[in-house]
Amino acid sequence: MDIIDLHCDVLLRLYESNGTLKFKNSPELDTNYEKMKKGGVCVQAFAIFIEPDMKSDEKFQAALDQIHCFYTDVLANNPNMKHIKEWGDFDQLKDGEIGAFLTLEGVDAIGNDLQKLSILYELGVRSIGLTWNNANLAADGAGESRGAGLTTFGREIVQFNNRHKILTDVSHLCEKAFWDVMDEATYPIASHSNARALCDHVRNLSDEQAKAMFDKNGLIHVVYCPPFVKEEGDVTISDLIKHIDHFCSLGGVKQIGLGSDFDGIASKIINLEDASMHPNLLNELQKHYSEDEVKGFAYQNFLDHRPK
Repeated sequence: MDIIDLHCDVLLRLYESNGTLKFKNSPELDTNYEKMKKGGVCVQAFAIFIEPDMKSDEKFQAALDQIHCFYTDVLANNPNMKHIKEWGDFDQLKDGEIGAFLTLEGVDAIGNDLQKLSILYELGVRSIGLTWNNANLAADGAGESRGAGLTTFGREIVQFNNRHKILTDVSHLCEKAFWDVMDEATYPIASHSNARALCDHVRNLSDEQAKAMFDKNGLIHVVYCPPFVKEEGDVTISDLIKHIDHFCSLGGVKQIGLGSDFDGIASKIINLEDASMHPNLLNELQKHYSEDEVKGFAYQNFLDHRPK
């Protein structure tokens, strides 16, 4: 069964390695070509992430450098990796090919310059989260104690996303900014978030937020980061499935997907430590859900709800 994974941070690791890590097969990477093939990943979203403490005038270049890693290592060195630049490209993938598209985790890199966002769009960015956990010129993130909503510039970014059929990712927003996005966004998504009702972490979504996402045709992709799954102790695949169960109980069975956060998490779920181990999750899901429902979580829900 195919997997569409909406979030990983391997570009940051490739960028920071200065060429010492290779996407094809470096064992240090949670997400590499060989592990994706073994795990049945048919499409991978590659996040561009800029550290908040980087100097402001260096951030856009760092984003471009990560995109360079995407083009020269992920794509050029692995012929079966196919760049997805339009939502219809999913339907053109052939057997044995893996689709790849770029996402932006926080708009710090563009400062207050929408032209830079347009450049990133032309280079292939198709999903944009306004913040990481910090605050920036667009909005406050989940870790900002102020908890403010979108700025005027943040609203302009969401409107840019709407015009270009770009997903607006709510995963790292503070709650006030989340609700502002829900008022503004045509294509909302949570690329890597779990249920706060089960794990009271600031990065997770409340039931009210989840219901709002489902009501607006949005998707919630569960994340494999242990602190977002369970508040303490070892975390198992069964613990993660409880979050899927909970979102299903809120009416989201056809709007749930997967967003691993591989290469961006310090600890791992037991037996779900890298991209090669996705079949362990699918096998466990098949004990609880119909084949069609599991296919939905794995890939079909995203295909059904992507921008048209």
